Amino acid sequence: MQQALLHGFITFLRQCGLSRALCFSAALLAAVLQSQATIAETENPETPWNWSDEYVKSQVNQVRAGRNLNPDSWPGGAKVAVLLSYDVDNETVMGLRTGEISIGALSQGQYGHRVALPRVVKLMDENDIPATFFFPAWSLKIAPEQADLINASGQHEIAVHGWIHERNTALDAETEERLLRQAMDEIEAISGRRPVGYRAPSWNHSPDTLDIVRRMGFLYESSLMHDDRPYELLQDGEPTGMVELPVEWILDDAPLLNPLGNRYMNPRDVMQVWIDEFDKAWEEGTMFLLTMHPHVIGHRSRIVALEGLIAHIQAKGDVWFGTHEAAARYVRSQAGMD
Repeated sequence: MQQALLHGFITFLRQCGLSRALCFSAALLAAVLQSQATIAETENPETPWNWSDEYVKSQVNQVRAGRNLNPDSWPGGAKVAVLLSYDVDNETVMGLRTGEISIGALSQGQYGHRVALPRVVKLMDENDIPATFFFPAWSLKIAPEQADLINASGQHEIAVHGWIHERNTALDAETEERLLRQAMDEIEAISGRRPVGYRAPSWNHSPDTLDIVRRMGFLYESSLMHDDRPYELLQDGEPTGMVELPVEWILDDAPLLNPLGNRYMNPRDVMQVWIDEFDKAWEEGTMFLLTMHPHVIGHRSRIVALEGLIAHIQAKGDVWFGTHEAAARYVRSQAGMD
């Protein structure tokens, strides 16, 4: 079947008057794709120890880190960049994305936008720190006043974090793209500006995610963990021109501050972890990117830890605070990507 389609495609190209070289290139591409499909069909997912070298490399190389984009210095000659980001999940992770509706859990979600987000934005504005707020579209649709609160100072960024915090890996490509386009349209309609940044729900990519993100023209991506520094994403070994601003679970409040989890830490202990991470980033002259969630960090005992971290960073000096968008545009310009 595949050979018949390939032969028909080449015949069509020749009938259109295209060169033999182009036909050969098309044939070569189709042959590679056919070879990859054949390999995938013969590899048993239950016995990875038997996988061929070619198959392992094809899986590993789907999305990888390319060139380091860390600049020699940050805006204003600063030694380190500090990017504070908030995933404003609220009700989407409290049952909506799974369909397991619980009144108690949803009340925690409302705390996120009713109490916690105002507390977080107030802290950012009092310290004149620009931040990036990643929204699942439904989180913003439920409480659209969040956009006005964030936009009031004119220094923050609103970016996209999916439609309803869906699991990308459970979706086919068509559905994943449809939901992301819906999310972009809704967030633009409510916030007044089309997002330029993407963070995948649950920080994971399906085999189709990067294709979709590139097709939609995003400026940057912020879901992966190949490095501590900004870098260019590779797809199947080829440079994409996409800036990755990497995340990390130890630089995320949710796993470490969940009182119902077995990894729970005292907020002041978490603050010390983050201080140590920042100090090393400062020493290396790189980037400190922290991911938080208003419904987590916005509680009183936890906001104290964030206040302590900010005070430490400000006392250290030689720091540039920026949104993810500003950081992505800066590293692109420094790397000659524009």
